[in-house]
Parts: sequence; structure tokens; C-alpha cells
Amino acid sequence: MKPRIRIATTSLAGCFGCHMSLMDIDERLLALAEIADFDRSPLSDVKRCERCDIGIVEGGVCNAENVEVLREFRRHCKILVAIGACALNGGIPALRNRYDLGDCLEEAFLTGIGVTDPKVPGDPELPLLLDKVHPIHEVVKVDYSIPGCPPSADTIWTVLTALIAGNEPQLSGESIRYD
Repeated sequence: MKPRIRIATTSLAGCFGCHMSLMDIDERLLALAEIADFDRSPLSDVKRCERCDIGIVEGGVCNAENVEVLREFRRHCKILVAIGACALNGGIPALRNRYDLGDCLEEAFLTGIGVTDPKVPGDPELPLLLDKVHPIHEVVKVDYSIPGCPPSADTIWTVLTALIAGNEPQLSGESIRYD
């Protein structure tokens, strides 16, 4: 009997749309559940990433907690897959990169329209923001990337099943879209 594979997923700074596309593989999730266990993932609600075969990461890196989670994934995952525009280039969260972080915080919490209790949050539970949002390959080595915003469920399925079978994923031009 072939051993079950382990898959972990996480969402960093992004919109969670790539995880929604993963969920859109629909009944194929049942086929996946027959051969795979999910480690850290919203599908399992496990909070730590242990040893796993495939790690799927969506979102850019915008704070110290994102860096920690990403490094944990790289240490524990044999194959690390960056999924979606935010993971590949910072996406929408990286739009703040053209502005000084202090100016962003001032606008959001002190002087912005609708601010009623002006103060920058300082709770130790909040992760420290990085000066810029980074794509994940600037923090750790990425083995495979799936472009899109978000990539389609079929594209994710194509890459995932190829990796599970021990093959190199092959994506056609039609499977790579931004819409």
C-alpha cells in the first residue's frame, strides 16, 4: 500500500481567493482526501506545519508573522508551491510599497477619513509590519509557481496531481489567465 502524502496550505497577505480556487476543485477534493492528509490548512484547522510533501502558499509577505510561517513551511515541506499573483509579485498588498510605512499607518489610524479614535495599534499580539510587501521567493526558495489572480481550480488540480504523481507540472497557455 502506497503511503499517504501530506499537504499543507497557508494564506499570508492576500485575499484568500487562491484557497477558494483550491476549494473549487469540488468533488476532486474527495479523491484527494483518499490519498492525502492535510496538515496546516483551513481545510483541517491545524495551526502548525509539520513534515509534509507539498506546501501551498498564497499571499505576499507583509509582516514578521508571515516571514515566520513561510520559513516554517520551507523547513517542513519537501515541495513548496507559490500560488497566485500575491505570492508571485506581492499583488494588491504590494500597492502600499510605493508609500512610506509610517505614512500608511498615519493615514489609516490617525488622519484618514472616518478615523474616530486616532491611535496606531500597539498590541503585542499584532505582528510587526515589514517596510515593504515581498513576494515569497524573496524570503524562501520556491519550487513551483502557479500564476493567476486567482488561478483556476483546474490549473491548481493539474499542478497538484502532477506533483503527487512525481511528475513535473506542465501548464498550457490557456491555463494561465488573469481575470
